[in-house]
Amino acid sequence: MTFSKELTKGFIKDNPIFILVLGLCPTLAVTTSVVNGLGMGFAATFVLLCSNIIVSMIKGITPSKIRIPVYIVVIASFVTIVDMVMGAYLPGLHKSLGLFIPLIVVNCIILGRAEAFASKNNVLMSIADAIGMGLGFTLSLVVIATVREILGAGTWLGFRVTPLTYDPMLIAILAPGAFITLGFLMALINMVKEKK
Repeated sequence: MTFSKELTKGFIKDNPIFILVLGLCPTLAVTTSVVNGLGMGFAATFVLLCSNIIVSMIKGITPSKIRIPVYIVVIASFVTIVDMVMGAYLPGLHKSLGLFIPLIVVNCIILGRAEAFASKNNVLMSIADAIGMGLGFTLSLVVIATVREILGAGTWLGFRVTPLTYDPMLIAILAPGAFITLGFLMALINMVKEKK
């Protein structure tokens, strides 16, 4: 595959959330606002990019019997960096995302890309894969968060986008709203794919 195909496959063709249905725990939990979606998406993209680079570089010297623990240590190192930097420079976002930042360590998108792609490809292609999958994940989070924030709060990125008379649908920002929004968006994407 070429660099550009690897870079773009995560947006639609192999989107981690809508197509591969991976990483749903943070997706459903943090998408109550677009800011949270962007924060989680960029944090996961950073970890994915850095871990893919390192895994691709050490693939030849990592014994196959311990490759998964090695990958988890690599991923955990970058998650710790993200957690500490976010806690120092973005305390509001850090508090809002809470436990879901450390849980990036066990996010199946990141471990899956390390195992399925970075451990079998060169650094350049691993970078393309990480950026594509990371931005596809971020885009999905933003789309879900946009729907939930507008319906549930009448705002987008904290700015009011609905009339003052709009009565927000509380369910949209609660857990059931996350499932309903994700289900409708997945159905819409599958319907569009079927028509092609």
